[in-house]
Order: sequence, then C-alpha cells, then structure tokens
Amino acid sequence: MSVQFVRRRFTVAQYNQMAAAGVFQEDERLELIAGEIIETSPISMVHAACVKRLNRIFTRKLGNDAIIGIQDPIHLDEHSEPEPDVVLLHPRPDFYVAGHPEPEDIFLLIEVSETSLAYDREVKLPLYARAGIMEVWLVNAREEVVELYRQPTPDGFTETRRYRKGNSISPLAFPDLNIVVEQITG
Repeated sequence: MSVQFVRRRFTVAQYNQMAAAGVFQEDERLELIAGEIIETSPISMVHAACVKRLNRIFTRKLGNDAIIGIQDPIHLDEHSEPEPDVVLLHPRPDFYVAGHPEPEDIFLLIEVSETSLAYDREVKLPLYARAGIMEVWLVNAREEVVELYRQPTPDGFTETRRYRKGNSISPLAFPDLNIVVEQITG
C-alpha cells in the first residue's frame, strides 16, 4: 500500500493572514512561491553589498523617475508573493500603500544570487516570465556576471544575454542609463 502525500497550496490572502496573526516570526525570511511558503537563505555580505550598490546606482541615476524597492513583496498572482532583491517601479504618489506592486508596475526586477542560482533560474525566472515581468536581471555574484532576461512568455523568457566585467548594461525602460557590470558586482 502506498501513501499519497498532498501539498496544501496557500493563497496570498491566507499567507498575509498568517503573517498578521503572528504565525511567522518577524525576522523569518519567507516568500510565497506558487502557493508554497519558502524559507530563503540568509543574506551574505557579498549579496548585501551588491544590493546596496544597485540601490545607490538607481537612486542617483533615476531620481524621481522610478521608485526603488529593496527586498519588498510584489504580487504576481493568487499564489505568489516573492520578495525580489531590487525592483524599479513606476512612480505612484501613494508609494504602493494601497497594495503591493504588480507585474505592470515593474520596469525592472533584479535577483542577486550567490547560493540560490539554480533556484532563481529554475523556479523564480519562469514565475516572473509567466507573470509578464518585462525585464529581469539575475546577478550571479559568484561569477560576477549579470544575466539579462526579456520578452516574457508563458514558457519563459525568449531573450537572454550575459554581461561580464567590462560590459555595460541598460534597463529597457531607461536605455540611456549605462551601468558597467563592475559597478554592480564590485
């Protein structure tokens, strides 16, 4: 006789109710991905420094042209509310107090990967593509490479590129903003 296991998928509303009820500890690093509550890795110094560099670059270069979210939730669908490392958002006077940003609010989403590269590529990138995020950068901190993903489809991104030291990269929404890879990776 075999035992059948069934996973219970949570909705964003249920996940947020659990958080409000104190089911999770305040310092827990969690994300809701495809209905599953995922505990994320602790942030290393290399990872944190990369996020800080990105924050500084975009704050200085974009000013009021975008709102910069750092490790904030985004609402993708009924079962997914990830917390990407950096998002460039369309400016809104309320700074998204009425609700977490959704795919159409996002100019650019960035994940910094040091130990989670396979997970980010195999789980998060397809999730972002299905949601219609127009552009995603995956910063591979170990190899000091920035991977660019554009043109989302339900099956993934159709345009991908890799940028190494010495290369410049520009967000689709801000083509005049040229960032040298070393500015991101250190």
